[in-house]
Amino acid sequence: MKFIKTHTLKEIATIINSKYVGDDNFPVYGMNEIHVVESGDIVFVDHPKYYDKALHSAATTILINKNVDCPEGKALLISDDPFRDFNILTNHFKPFQLANVAISASAKIGAGTIIQPNCFVGNHVVIGENCLIHSNVSIYDNTIIGNNVIIHAGTILGADAFYYKKRPEGYDQLISGGRVVIKNNVGIGALCTIDKGVTGDTTIGEGTKIDNQVQVGHDTVIGKKCLIASQTGIAGCVIIKDEVTIWGQVGTTSGITIGEKAVILGQTGVTKSIEGGKTYFGTPIQESREKLKQLANIKKIPEILQKLKELL
Repeated sequence: MKFIKTHTLKEIATIINSKYVGDDNFPVYGMNEIHVVESGDIVFVDHPKYYDKALHSAATTILINKNVDCPEGKALLISDDPFRDFNILTNHFKPFQLANVAISASAKIGAGTIIQPNCFVGNHVVIGENCLIHSNVSIYDNTIIGNNVIIHAGTILGADAFYYKKRPEGYDQLISGGRVVIKNNVGIGALCTIDKGVTGDTTIGEGTKIDNQVQVGHDTVIGKKCLIASQTGIAGCVIIKDEVTIWGQVGTTSGITIGEKAVILGQTGVTKSIEGGKTYFGTPIQESREKLKQLANIKKIPEILQKLKELL
C-alpha cells in the first residue's frame, strides 16, 4: 500500500507515538507485508524468529519490538506492539469509508456493463466495459475489475483477510488495507469469496475461470487462464502460475507456489509448493501416478497377509 504522498520517519513515529532510529526526514513511501515489501515501505515484525528476515528485506523502515542494530540505509520504529501500531497506520492511511447507497458515486463503471438488482458497489471501485454482474454481488471498496468479466450471484469481492494475532483476551485482527484486482475476461461463479490483500492486491489473472463456492485468500495471485473447480479453498499468499487446473474440493496451505500448467486432482491437500507441468493427487500431495500406485498396493495388503499366514 503506497501513501498518497511521501511521509517522513518523524511523521510516522508521531502517528504511532513511538521512538525511532534514523534521520527525522528519512522518507517513507508506503507500508506492506513482508512478502510484498519494496524499498521505501514499512514492514512490521514482532517475533525474534523473523527479525533477520524483516531487517534484511527490501523494506527500508522496520517497525520492531526490540532496539536492534539498524542496517545501513534503513530506519527503525521501536514499538512495544508492532501489530497494534501497524493497524493504527492502516486505519490512518486507509480509513473505513461509510457507504449509504448501493452503487457509490465514486465508482467508475465502463460502457456496456450490466449490474443486476441488489448488488453493492463500494467506494472507488472500477469496473471495465461489457461486464455482467449478477444479483446480490458485493464488491468492496477499491476493487478493480477489467473488461468482459462475468460474476455470478452472491459472490463477494474484497472481504477482510483471515489474519489474527492471539492475545490473552482473544484474537486481534490485522486490518486489511489492500485490494482485489480482477483482470480481463475472468469468469467467477456463484457464492465465491475473494479476500482483499492485507496491504497489497489479491489478483485473478486474465482469462481465468472460477467455479461456484470457491474461496481465495488474501494476497494470493492467480495467473492467466487457470481453471478452478467448485469448493476449492486457496489460502493467503499463494502464487498460482498460468494455466493451472485445480479440481473440486482442493485445499492449500498458505505461502506456497503452484507451478505453471500443474493439474491438481479433486480433494487434494496442497501442503507444499509444487512444480508445474505435472498432475498431483492426495494428502500429503504427491504426483498422481505414484499416489495411485500406493493406493493400489494398499488394496493388496489382505492378500499378502493371507499368503504369509498360509506359509506359516
